[in-house]
Amino acid sequence: MPQHSHAPTRICPNCSGHATAHIATGVRLRDGSRATVPVTCPTCHGTGSVTRPLATAAKAA
Repeated sequence: MPQHSHAPTRICPNCSGHATAHIATGVRLRDGSRATVPVTCPTCHGTGSVTRPLATAAKAA
């Protein structure tokens, strides 16, 4: 019985699939760890993949 293959997801050209990053603020917490701020990619809104029109428009630019 044949297996169905799904279309591969289109990775965001701006973040290369790493949609969320945690940036250290430089402030230390009481336990000695550093405070971080999560930042999401503005293009894919934190999903890591984009729809076809966004993927093709980014390559043309």
